[in-house]
Amino acid sequence: MQVFHKLEDVPADYGPTLVSIGNFDGVHRAHTHVLREIVTRARQQGAKAMAVTFEPHPVRILKPDSGLKLITPTPEKLRLLEASGLDAVLLLPFGRDLSLMTPRQFAEKILKKKLRAREVHEGYNFHFGHKAAGNVDVLAELGREMGFKVIVYPEMKLRGETVSSSRVRALLSEGRISRARHLLGHPFSMLSTPGRGRGYGTRYTVPTINLSRYEEFVPRDGVYVTRTRVGEECFDSVTNVGGRPTFGAQSFAVESHLLNFHPIELTPETDVEIHFLLRLRDEIKFPSVEALREQIGKDVNKARRYFRGLGSG
Repeated sequence: MQVFHKLEDVPADYGPTLVSIGNFDGVHRAHTHVLREIVTRARQQGAKAMAVTFEPHPVRILKPDSGLKLITPTPEKLRLLEASGLDAVLLLPFGRDLSLMTPRQFAEKILKKKLRAREVHEGYNFHFGHKAAGNVDVLAELGREMGFKVIVYPEMKLRGETVSSSRVRALLSEGRISRARHLLGHPFSMLSTPGRGRGYGTRYTVPTINLSRYEEFVPRDGVYVTRTRVGEECFDSVTNVGGRPTFGAQSFAVESHLLNFHPIELTPETDVEIHFLLRLRDEIKFPSVEALREQIGKDVNKARRYFRGLGSG
């Protein structure tokens, strides 16, 4: 999959394209449904399948005090978009110029002239252009004038719940990891590097690893069954998200206990990626470190049973 970081990076003869425009935060099931349809239709038409998204997220520019945390930061979003089979992603820098574009200017400059769009596929609640003045009806009208077809997708629901980034975020905030995973179509994950302060050498011999400071979305405090990738190696794991109250003064951490651990190569730049699979319990303050250690043993046993149920352990 090609990634174009600005409009000028797209070759003049790149099109024709089938396009979907959006933030794609989470790359959930409703997103992938649209993207796979684009890929299928593009193959049939001999065109390119492309997603157009924005960097940074427009809310961070338009509402800087919103404190928006992303479900999928850009590197993870691009990985998930690539998995849908797209030919390319256009990662438009979102700033003043783009924010002031009218719906007509956006359609003419980007969709018609640059991407030579044949079809634009959008969800029913899509808005675009300055002050979100354009909706799918405006887009369809512009498409009739400029020569591209607009295909609109209705709201997707699973077991009565709307599939949307805001709903996924709400579920994660409640610790409802399994439900969020169902709407996403993949586990929620966090990607960072090892936490500082342990004096890492080239060999790492402790079965517990902390994630370094993470600025994006974090699920509700608690203890989770997870899978943790450290560099090229994957471990079944139990992860604690929270302030570790048993140890006194609270200090937020995301700490994974790696099951079936063996010493590994580790540097401060090594990827640490945690996939959240099941919530076990709230984080609580124990009367002693011994009581905490005993509970961790119970958590580990539950996690091992979970993985045995998957046939992985």
